[in-house]
Amino acid sequence: MVANLSNKAAGGEQELARKVLETEAAAILGLIEGLDGQFREAVDCLFTCRGRVIVTGVGKSGIICKKIAATLASTGTPAFFLHPAEAIHGDLGVVQDDDVVLALSYSGETEEIIRLLEAIRRLDAKLIAITGNPESPIGQAADVTLSCHVSEEACPLNLVPTASTTAALALGDALAMALLVRKGFHEKDFANLHPGGKLGKRLMSVDQLMHTEKQLPCVTYNTPMRDVIYEMSSKGLGMTCVADNDHHLLGLITDGDLRRHMGDNQTILENIAADIMTKKPITIPPTMLAVQALKVLEDHKITSVVVVNHENTIKGVLHLHDLWRTELF
Repeated sequence: MVANLSNKAAGGEQELARKVLETEAAAILGLIEGLDGQFREAVDCLFTCRGRVIVTGVGKSGIICKKIAATLASTGTPAFFLHPAEAIHGDLGVVQDDDVVLALSYSGETEEIIRLLEAIRRLDAKLIAITGNPESPIGQAADVTLSCHVSEEACPLNLVPTASTTAALALGDALAMALLVRKGFHEKDFANLHPGGKLGKRLMSVDQLMHTEKQLPCVTYNTPMRDVIYEMSSKGLGMTCVADNDHHLLGLITDGDLRRHMGDNQTILENIAADIMTKKPITIPPTMLAVQALKVLEDHKITSVVVVNHENTIKGVLHLHDLWRTELF
């Protein structure tokens, strides 16, 4: 009997969970039809902002505001969260005339935000409102108003902010992504803003990891083999580039090349670099992503690769150990 009651309760909980997810999914989908010129105006306003984007809201909306601000900041738009209650007690000084205030209030009647409106207008900062009631005081006072209205909350009592906060968060993400595209924000920009995360490491480019200048093993084509071997040993990468006088890549000499030639030629030290080098070695550009470079090394079963620009000028050498340090694998 107890087991049956438990199973019945579990089934009811699963059904409620489905209802919550369906309601919240419907809330997001319902925003699509409401997208109009106001959304484009909001993106224009954020794109032309010469200052910061200051995101503000109270309670559950405030939590959503923090996420929106974080998303904007991580995609190249200076943004931070400002609690409206703190703002009216002194923190309003952070708002400047070249800033954009993004205010989130589902009712559009949040008292703390309404008290900020006069100050925002006095400072001549732009105001974008995300609200479930565009005809509200906050919706009417904003330069641009975006509706996040939902027909019902996912809460069985239709009280707890659930579908409405999910819709507001999705609308904030839509703004951030549209702005990202408008700004031409790319993988490398993301990596520069996320140097500590694994995703940022995966988006690192070769020029951030390669050996350059004094760490770069390189000899000219007419360098005696005795000096070639010294260069390879001193740089510790098991190879050296061979270049002309203008630093264009001519070839590559590896430890394997030395072993093969020593087996066939006991007078290897009488040769010069051009006699031993492998011509037309594998190369990669400085802009290649680290994960792509790793695939090149794996596909060709090599431990080092020369990095050259479009003119075949040597820019660096990438070693497998450099990729290991990024913990890519």
